[in-house]
Amino acid sequence: MQIHIVDAATLPAEGRQQLAQVLVDAFAEHWPSAWPALADALEELEDFNDPERICRAAVDESGRVLGWIGGIPEYDGNVWELHPLAVAPPFQGQGIGRALVEDFEAQVRARGGGLVMLGSDDEHGMTSLAGQDLFPDPLHKLAAIQAVKAHPFVFYQKMGYALIGVVPDANGPGKPDILMGKRIS
Repeated sequence: MQIHIVDAATLPAEGRQQLAQVLVDAFAEHWPSAWPALADALEELEDFNDPERICRAAVDESGRVLGWIGGIPEYDGNVWELHPLAVAPPFQGQGIGRALVEDFEAQVRARGGGLVMLGSDDEHGMTSLAGQDLFPDPLHKLAAIQAVKAHPFVFYQKMGYALIGVVPDANGPGKPDILMGKRIS
């Protein structure tokens, strides 16, 4: 299957619906409260109408949306938050996420950005940090992180992202947000 990465703003109306559905479906298993319904995902997409943001879609030969990635400029555009990355479950593990991240990094470089950062929550015991009191030394515990189940931080490490911090209890007690970053300039 051949994929193309396109600016999501160029997609027809049905493509926007597909973007929203991919977001719901991709997060349903491990992060169901993120975008529990199509209306929630469509609301998230509205934020990406801002021309300052990046919104790119992976589509197949027929124009079907397979996944998408978004980005938000921070620190006067020097840093970009990668948010979100979503690949439709039937197409996960086929290089689409990698292609989207590589394209996103190129888009950020073209806009003068030098660093990409992201947060990857652990709300369901997918890492050794889950269920733990990370204080008094959260960075020490972060340095020893291990995947218990398939957690996205492993994917991002393979893409060259480093662990740069952790927000203990970000999603409730024992449910941290794992912060990662990559210099791309």
